[in-house]
Amino acid sequence: NPTSSYLWRGVLPYVMSAHRVIAPDLIGMGDSGKPDIGYTYADHAAYLHAFLDSLDLQDVVLVIHDWGSALGLDWARRNPERVSAVALMEALLPPAFPFPSYEAMGPLGEIFKAWRTPGVGEKMILEDNMFIEEMLGKQAVAVPLSRTTLDVYNSYYATPAERAPLLQWPREIPIGGEPAANEVVVHTYSEWFLGSDIPKLLFYADPGAIMPPEAVEWIAANTTNIETVFLGAGVHFLQEDHPDAIGQALADWLTRL
Repeated sequence: NPTSSYLWRGVLPYVMSAHRVIAPDLIGMGDSGKPDIGYTYADHAAYLHAFLDSLDLQDVVLVIHDWGSALGLDWARRNPERVSAVALMEALLPPAFPFPSYEAMGPLGEIFKAWRTPGVGEKMILEDNMFIEEMLGKQAVAVPLSRTTLDVYNSYYATPAERAPLLQWPREIPIGGEPAANEVVVHTYSEWFLGSDIPKLLFYADPGAIMPPEAVEWIAANTTNIETVFLGAGVHFLQEDHPDAIGQALADWLTRL
């Protein structure tokens, strides 16, 4: 949130020559349709998982990030025989997720509380376009994005109504047990991920956002068959700051697999 397959534009060329590459836009995001739905986690899962199933994909290597990590790991847990490996970054995993409280989120807690407050979140995200202009453009990258790049991201969400998914996503994060269904989803796929013996590749940066180096250290110590790749300075949208490093490491890892 609030990106699309455009986020992966610098990574895709490194793997396209040797592999089939599929980069979907989530429903309501990027070039996908924008139906009048609630854009809950369940909605996104229904559309994305149906898409994956319709292609009858086998021997899948998931490369996932942010909410894509939840959607991807949820699907992988349900279809382990179809997944051969997982690469991920800035993912919704323990030890941070699910958050026990706003206070446990540190500085992020207050901003998430505002986004989830009726009327306040609508003003910040739908009207002021904060998620693209401030979070994606400045705060969640090591180097602020150019106006040209931001204009591409903004082109997918030209009106406040089209930004509905961007507002709903932070309201879907399990915090203090709510939404309860999403907390169950995170617990369930996390248990599968930590214990699965499929190959895993975890990219991270310093300071990171939802997956700082100390969280990566915990994951590396508590997960089977995992490798880590440190990218350097970065916050949340690592693909914007380190596309070449991610692409090359991903290609090398796939070759070894």
